[in-house]
Amino acid sequence: MTDHIQYSPDKGALILLDQRRLPGREEWVECRTTADVCRALKVMVVRGAPAIGVTAAYGCYLAAREVEGLPGDWRKNLVAKMHEIENARPTAVNLRWAVREMRRIFELNPEAALSDLAALWLTRAKGIHAEDIEICRAIGRFGAELIADGDTVMTHCNAGALATAGYGTALGVIRGAVEQGKRIKVIANETRPFLQGARLTAWELHQDGIEVTVACDNACALLMRRGLVQKVVVGADRIAANGDTANKIGTFGVALLAREFKIPFYVAAPVYTIDPETATGAAIPIEDRTPREVTHVGESRIIPKGVPVFNFAFDVTPHELIAGIVTERGVLRPPYAEAIQKLFA
Repeated sequence: MTDHIQYSPDKGALILLDQRRLPGREEWVECRTTADVCRALKVMVVRGAPAIGVTAAYGCYLAAREVEGLPGDWRKNLVAKMHEIENARPTAVNLRWAVREMRRIFELNPEAALSDLAALWLTRAKGIHAEDIEICRAIGRFGAELIADGDTVMTHCNAGALATAGYGTALGVIRGAVEQGKRIKVIANETRPFLQGARLTAWELHQDGIEVTVACDNACALLMRRGLVQKVVVGADRIAANGDTANKIGTFGVALLAREFKIPFYVAAPVYTIDPETATGAAIPIEDRTPREVTHVGESRIIPKGVPVFNFAFDVTPHELIAGIVTERGVLRPPYAEAIQKLFA
């Protein structure tokens, strides 16, 4: 699955599969402006850290096309629109990385005409798109070596093809193991409140013919105690310089349970999800999303009016709970501060 993020030159639009509608129906959203891209990111038409980064790269190109018709200094207008994209969501570092990559090209070509800069950006966005698929395949190859024939792997949220440009990070590890001929089963935690596991992970794996069972988030302890889980593999939205990892809310709890039951807990993510500028997980911003995602299921309210809710989208798993971080350059092992420093050196 690699067509859920598409740029159409004929329509002059970035076309995104609306992940809010899956698995019930496939709908597509067309983005032509900076506002369109930011809205798609904020309401989670597209989600998953690598997919957010790819979308942001194309969004910068659309911003360049958009400022062609605006009055004033196009450079100032473009910088302002890049800032809007960069701040559409706070936690996933891939978004910031993609915008910074476009800014780097901008700074390397200070005399370029707007049309020439736009062409450079479109080429780079397509490159990021293609590279992400290959990165995920490499993660899958390295991660598959950690999975034994017959394992049941638990995952939390969706770190599959839909969360990337294609193939996936955590699900890339599972796909890699299956491609090696290993018999793998998956337990997909439902991942309240947006239900990425129940809706998206289960949909992807079922389409691929990989055996998957959905579990309520609060069933993890029982499943582990019964010996139904041999490995846990999750994705990441940001990894700090010491290995602390931000992922979908509830991941920290799964990691604590994995330690209790002596189950290896792995994180799978591209190198550019590692943020060497963030020293520890305490400095990772945690997105606080709209209460409606918790108070409603579809159009039906399930919580009494006037009762407040917590809707933090992510939590941080301390590095000491992580058995390994699977990247496209291999598996990082503790101590992570040293491993990450060596990786970037």
